[in-house]
Amino acid sequence: MTQQVNDQDPTIGRLVHDASRDISTLIQKEIQLAKSELKVSVQAGGIGIGLFAAAGFIAVLAVIMLSVAIAYFINWNGDGLALHWAFLIVFGFYLLLAGLLVFVGIRKVKQVRAPERAIEQGREIPKALKGKA
Repeated sequence: MTQQVNDQDPTIGRLVHDASRDISTLIQKEIQLAKSELKVSVQAGGIGIGLFAAAGFIAVLAVIMLSVAIAYFINWNGDGLALHWAFLIVFGFYLLLAGLLVFVGIRKVKQVRAPERAIEQGREIPKALKGKA
């Protein structure tokens, strides 16, 4: 039982060409999809970062106002310490707080270590690719 070959039947070369063209188109469309998704994510991230920055700025203003309020509270309409001493006390408190944060930050930075397990696994990859692992 033999079949006749039609002139309209695709050849192997034509099939390979069509398949490679389709794969190329598919990859290009996937890249376009990824780019559009990233663009939306970056925009949302940028807006989020802007909102965090605005909130941080407002928080700094709030701390300044709180500092002034604490200083005036210490002064208590002239019945407490003199106003210049009240502001100096608030300044000293913030200086001590900053020093404490620096101390804790330095201790945490010293705890940072290299990812030794990940490095070791990375060294094993070439051996695994060669079939030696």
